[in-house]
Amino acid sequence: MGLVIGLDGGGSKTHLAVCDRAGHVTGFHAASGFAPNLSDEWIAPFEALLAREAGAVAGCEAAVFGLPFHGEDAAHSASQIAVVERLLGARGLVQNDVRIAFDGAFAGGPGALILAGTGSMAWASLSRPGDAQVRVGGWGHAIGDEGSAFWIGLEALNLVSRALDGRAEADRFRDTVLAAIGADPETFNAWVYGVENERKSFAAVAMIVATLAEAGDAFAQDILTRAADHLALQVTTAWRLAGGQAPLEWSYAGGVFRSEFVLKRLQERLRSAPRAPKLPPIGGALLRAAQNAGWTVDDEWISTLAASLTEQLNIQPNKG
Repeated sequence: MGLVIGLDGGGSKTHLAVCDRAGHVTGFHAASGFAPNLSDEWIAPFEALLAREAGAVAGCEAAVFGLPFHGEDAAHSASQIAVVERLLGARGLVQNDVRIAFDGAFAGGPGALILAGTGSMAWASLSRPGDAQVRVGGWGHAIGDEGSAFWIGLEALNLVSRALDGRAEADRFRDTVLAAIGADPETFNAWVYGVENERKSFAAVAMIVATLAEAGDAFAQDILTRAADHLALQVTTAWRLAGGQAPLEWSYAGGVFRSEFVLKRLQERLRSAPRAPKLPPIGGALLRAAQNAGWTVDDEWISTLAASLTEQLNIQPNKG
């Protein structure tokens, strides 16, 4: 029976999956994220992850790998393509990780996806032959990624610093964040500048903010409201540039949307409810791979794949 491989390589976590012609997942692996730092440090963990499915890699009909920074930096993109070609030849295709999330959400249909995980980006297309694939945002944590988990965490840590020196009266917020990260007023600065992985550690603070917001903390709600504003601007801009007309067809992906507060605020800004993603990002990679292999991909196949992936993701300790 034929097999295809998909990979979703995000900033915080990576999923690798293998599925058969019926849409059943036959192999699934979770690993740490590939640090999108424009270096070649991602290659060794990438190859080690593929080695877990060496048989499938050798015999698969097609594979699609969603990798950070693909299409954003020419040298880094060329390196990604070269590694995949070395391992799989013409059977392998590299895509931006947000592109495969878009493919999963709409399963080949038109729409605009807002992804907010460690980073953030919107992707939109009318999905007809010749239509542009439009991307907005995704400029990285140094100058962009507004509304992402990293951005939320950075805003929270900035507020803690202001509360510590008296510029903000946010004592409850300050104390809750300090306790959650295991710091106090004397060690806070050392924690901020001493974390091994700044993007991952700061992004983790977003969940603390989400919990505070649900409990009614006004400072946390303000941060998440501004995050929703940024995400709304990204997705509406992408839809407009793709040539989309009202009503906006949108969906979402990424860990930030585990916060019901963010999702509710985003719906208010966009004045419409989202389409539930048909497939998670890893499903988008498998879908593209199946199409590239020439398989018949219909609604039944997509539903089978969605159910199989849901089962796999639900048993992962760091799902989402």
